[in-house]
Amino acid sequence: MIKTIIKPLIEQYRSIVNNANEPFPIIGKILPSFSNGIWSYEEELYDTPSEICFPDDKLDWSTYIDSSEKIVLLAFSEDACIGQIRLVKDWNRFAYIENIAVKKSFRKSGIGHLLLEAAETWAKEHSLIGLSLEAQNDNLIACRFYVKEGFVLGGVDTLKQLANPNIDLTLYWYKIF
Repeated sequence: MIKTIIKPLIEQYRSIVNNANEPFPIIGKILPSFSNGIWSYEEELYDTPSEICFPDDKLDWSTYIDSSEKIVLLAFSEDACIGQIRLVKDWNRFAYIENIAVKKSFRKSGIGHLLLEAAETWAKEHSLIGLSLEAQNDNLIACRFYVKEGFVLGGVDTLKQLANPNIDLTLYWYKIF
């Protein structure tokens, strides 16, 4: 495993906070179903995978520094920022993950796991009951990662991405402590 240090965002890191935002592959989608009060799903793989990249976040990063309500945690390998996770206390006592990203060349090396561990520690220190996040159903690799990390599908929204013709569903994932 790569020697990695997780640090909270400080003023000096504002310029590198988006460094881990790189393209990711779209190889298929989640097809959820709800029966007897339980969500389940199947996977549909695409014949031709593609790649997309979210735009860089343009936020007031200073609001995440030294806040008891939200935080950005950065993963460093030596002096390079190779990942980030952004959390906020949600009304439902979950730590809502606004974003998680790992640089392409460091994916599948445990960085995402370390970021989620740090997020869980932060959430527990703030007396929260779990982690939550949302993902588009076409981000199959991310959804597989969340399941591997102990998240369960807790709901689906058919309207949230109505303005985006490329996305069918928003999936809500939860990890309860």
